[in-house]
Amino acid sequence: MNFLIKILYLVSKIPLKILYIFSDIIFFLNFYFIGYRKKIITQNLKNSFPEKTEKEIKAIRKKFYLNFSDYLAETIKSFSISETETRVRMQYINQHLFHEAKAEGKNIILMAGHVFNWEWMNACTPVAPQKHSHPVYRKVNSSFWEDQMKKVRSKFGNEPLEANEVILNIFRNKNDGDTLYLFVADQTPHVSTVNYGLKFLNQRTPAFIGYDKLATRMDLIFIYCDMKKVKRGYYQVNYNRIYPDGEKFVKNEVVRKFHKLLENTIRKNPDNYLWSHRKWKYQDSIKTYDGE
Repeated sequence: MNFLIKILYLVSKIPLKILYIFSDIIFFLNFYFIGYRKKIITQNLKNSFPEKTEKEIKAIRKKFYLNFSDYLAETIKSFSISETETRVRMQYINQHLFHEAKAEGKNIILMAGHVFNWEWMNACTPVAPQKHSHPVYRKVNSSFWEDQMKKVRSKFGNEPLEANEVILNIFRNKNDGDTLYLFVADQTPHVSTVNYGLKFLNQRTPAFIGYDKLATRMDLIFIYCDMKKVKRGYYQVNYNRIYPDGEKFVKNEVVRKFHKLLENTIRKNPDNYLWSHRKWKYQDSIKTYDGE
């Protein structure tokens, strides 16, 4: 394992322009020969965009494979990428929201979707005035890869938290504006925990709602991360504060608003979303459905 870790780190030291050559090779093999999860990707796109033609669906699928290959290369680069390079490659819009939260004395919940490259959003820590930053992750089957991804998410002073620990951590932690938590909030809940679902991309969608308990019980600041791929290797994150309609959030309000914002992001650049995951496999397990 130590040998594999060393190899992984050495590969990550290769300049991105070289890693993108490998990305192109992966794309060529994947798109023209392997067809990784091609049926799932195609069906997800057709269900999400019933108004699009077969030709348009194929074009989005091809661009998705390109972005997915770049995502793999960029994730490898994450093991050794410097803070200086991330400042060049990542542009953050509305950074003042972090300072507003600190001035208001409220901790932040950053909410992102599986939009490429969500892994690089962890690099926002150096531009935020908060002392503590906790990327939230879910356990994976491979302990080796879990350890490696924890190392990646620990860069730049981050302190990653496992999803099952984070809610308790937030409730116990002092709400003083000195902490931010980064959720990839469009996770698919396990079938045993599917309760609430909503209409998202024209489909009945099981929604992860753990952060909703925070919205209704604590006076936190919720910020949506609108991720945009400017060009290869360069991204822009536009931060948008999510406000309640009333004095405070009601049940599932922040969940609905997050998904509406995410859908808008996806519709602008549909090829930049992770279409290969089985997001809609537990549709029939939804107990409470919000079809608005």
